[in-house]
Amino acid sequence: MLIVITGPSGSGKSTLANRVLEELENVEFSVSHTTRQKRDTEIEGKDYHFVSEDEFKRMIQDEKLVEWAVVHGHYYGTAKKELARGTEEGDILLDIDVQGAGQIREKHKKAVFVFILPPLFPELRKRLEKRGQDSESAIQKRLGVARAEIQAYREFDYVVINDELTKAVEELKSVILSQRCRREIREKEIMPILRSFAERD
Repeated sequence: MLIVITGPSGSGKSTLANRVLEELENVEFSVSHTTRQKRDTEIEGKDYHFVSEDEFKRMIQDEKLVEWAVVHGHYYGTAKKELARGTEEGDILLDIDVQGAGQIREKHKKAVFVFILPPLFPELRKRLEKRGQDSESAIQKRLGVARAEIQAYREFDYVVINDELTKAVEELKSVILSQRCRREIREKEIMPILRSFAERD
């Protein structure tokens, strides 16, 4: 199963994704490619694959990406091989921007789409400022993009409001667990049970 989460910059989607990966079994993270500079807290191959713009453009040309977009002046994308890592026994968690989620929706109709909302606009501003990763002009740009992005929530299957981290984590885990219980997902588990009921003592 493919779970796609998105939301405006500062909504906490990466933090939520990391907590879910720690607390739920059989979930793997899809590591995106980006051309932006690596932050001090980030690890190559774990948070992102950091590549040059030329290398990213070669990946586009060679059709190695399932989705890509330019966000805040940098390229971001998901390699096809990342999604191919998913198995029938496990799930792939994809943390991407709103543009990328739209592209994924066109190609993966059965994916589960979750939108992460911050509680209020002032809180989003506070979070971006507290991160200390961007200049004031960059923060203003992110906030401007966020005003437009939040309107996309209507296109998603689920909405998690990240006003309190523990609660938001539990909500996201509940979405994944409930999807795992869908009849079509559990068909292989169901059939042996049905056969056992058909057997004569």
